[in-house]
Amino acid sequence: MIKVYRLMAGLLLVSLVLTACGAPATTAAPATQPPATEAPTMAATEAPTEAPTTAPTEAPTTGNIDCMGAKSGDEISMLYQWSGVEETSLNTVLQPLIDACGIVLKPESSRDQALLDTRVKAGTPPDVTFFNVAQLVQYQDQLKPMDTLGAHKENYADFFLNPGTINGKWLGLPVKADVKTIIWYSPANFEALGYTVPTTWDELNTLVDKMAADGNVPWSMGFESGDATGWTGSDFIQDILLVQQGPDYVLKIIDGSVPYNDPGVKQAYETYGKWAKDPKYTVGGAQGTLSTAFGDAIFKPFSDPPEAMMVKQSGFAGANIAKQFPDLKQGTDYDFFVVPGAQGLQGGADWLMAFSDKPAVKALVAYLSSTEGGANWAKATFGLSPNKGASGNYTDPALQKLDKALSTTKGFTPDIGDTIPGGFGSAEWKAIVDYVNGGDLDKDLADVAAAQAAALGK
Repeated sequence: MIKVYRLMAGLLLVSLVLTACGAPATTAAPATQPPATEAPTMAATEAPTEAPTTAPTEAPTTGNIDCMGAKSGDEISMLYQWSGVEETSLNTVLQPLIDACGIVLKPESSRDQALLDTRVKAGTPPDVTFFNVAQLVQYQDQLKPMDTLGAHKENYADFFLNPGTINGKWLGLPVKADVKTIIWYSPANFEALGYTVPTTWDELNTLVDKMAADGNVPWSMGFESGDATGWTGSDFIQDILLVQQGPDYVLKIIDGSVPYNDPGVKQAYETYGKWAKDPKYTVGGAQGTLSTAFGDAIFKPFSDPPEAMMVKQSGFAGANIAKQFPDLKQGTDYDFFVVPGAQGLQGGADWLMAFSDKPAVKALVAYLSSTEGGANWAKATFGLSPNKGASGNYTDPALQKLDKALSTTKGFTPDIGDTIPGGFGSAEWKAIVDYVNGGDLDKDLADVAAAQAAALGK
């Protein structure tokens, strides 16, 4: 994993301290980002994003796009990680800019961050790349500030601006966000069994206990994932922290001002452990949680008959469910709700960064950050846009629900384990595995706190 150890930690600390109401929208970046059906590894720190499930139903508009002095035929070289339907959706977003200004795009798709690194070191970087926060830190001396490129800062919440600001310079424009703080379930099963979607954490607890009393297993919690086993548990615990403590508390764990063995963290682990260890609450109890592959865990609430009622997983799960069960209909047979009571969201983002300030690049940045650019992103069904202009323009029902959550959240926090550098992520995963396996929680959390302190130089 490409990590910029103490330098990155220090820069993230400065950025995090500056935001009082929220958190960065992304994680310390991966060297590569896996396909949506793969687990995070130490080389992949952002949650996979869900591929669009429907074609855009409304054509993007050109309006009054500012070409920023670019002339017809001007070229922009681009490097990004998207391919397939995501790349097609990006082309849909950018078509109005091409039509208005005559700009010629020279794109290249690769998940290999080493390719980008090689070109930057050789002095031949692309004009624009879409990568991750770590690259903003790594290439900060070569990147052009967004506010000198015509970016519309007013269209972004502070918790999306701050992680893209490095050493006081706004270097990254967030373009695509992913939300992890959601729970997947079957509306058909809920209706048949008389269950309703909870709107508060207390209601969720009551529902879980009722399901268990009815003889229905509430959760599917498998988190086996090779070297990354435990990541689904750490995601769930962070969402519990967002309920019990709030996004500012999560930020303080990330900057090191709250040690990982703080009582608030222990409380979240114990809440999770009540469910993850008991076969009354999760499929197979502790051993089921430990041994069930995270991908298989996604499917258990949707099998016939269902093996569980719910699974907490990121947005990418929808695409996996649709592929595994092609006869099921989203919204009827499978759907999601935001973790009730969460005071913020956990997630990640992709970032635009520019190595050139030529007019065509300025036109691209000005367009994507404009209200119109945000609206066109939403209409293209290309995931969530952090641009406020996207809100209200989504045509996909799932994205409409996520848009509502994103537009009203008090904070957007990155994955703790992916943001703290060094060996912290592995230590966190080991702790959750040991705890579910019957280990000493106080010792487990103390070990993670030591890794946290070492990584952040505390």
